[in-house]
Amino acid sequence: MAKFGKRTRAAREAFAAKENVTVEEAVALVKGNAKSKFDETIEIAMNLGVDPRHADQMVRGVVSLPNGTGKTVRVAVFARGPKADEAQAAGADIVGAEDLMETIQSGKIEFDRCIATPDMMPIVGRLGKILGPRNLMPNPKVGTVTMDVADAVKAAKGGEVQFKAEKAGVVHAGVGKASFDEAKLAENIRAFVNAVGKARPAGAKGTYMKKVSLSSTMGPGVSIDVVSATGN
Repeated sequence: MAKFGKRTRAAREAFAAKENVTVEEAVALVKGNAKSKFDETIEIAMNLGVDPRHADQMVRGVVSLPNGTGKTVRVAVFARGPKADEAQAAGADIVGAEDLMETIQSGKIEFDRCIATPDMMPIVGRLGKILGPRNLMPNPKVGTVTMDVADAVKAAKGGEVQFKAEKAGVVHAGVGKASFDEAKLAENIRAFVNAVGKARPAGAKGTYMKKVSLSSTMGPGVSIDVVSATGN
């Protein structure tokens, strides 16, 4: 049987018998027990009533959190000429074309978000097996295949979060840091939950949002009342 340290045991005791609490209660619990030496990420997980293996049940989208994520996002952009210049001026960390493709193929992936102009997609398409599994493949549905590279770079660095349902129908993301004000975390959580709600696919039947839970990087999770999570 696994043995837990004093801090982990204390956190588990604090969370005991806590279930389907309000967003504010969940934030207070999780934030109060995030006592690591680093600024822990506050993470949300949503169990959805979908089977992503079916095209009409895939959940995917993007949301700009009102208070940002607290994370420094490194952005790579596939572009040439004036568009490459625009991307660099907007703050992109890496900009390139064939050279960037070769760097990625060599196994060097030093970015968290990948953006491309439409004309670059024949090149980017060759990287599908590398970028796809890492959820880094540019996609027009989430605004990462675009001619407005400057806006896309600024959005990525300003708190925009992409989400996608995994095989079990689970969507998860970081919605802030433990150092954030409780009210700002609650606002971010509701913005994320409502964005996932709006992304409900046509093929979803029955209960869409089955469970919403919140945790910190090193702490246990607590389930949130779905109605409280949506703010309705």
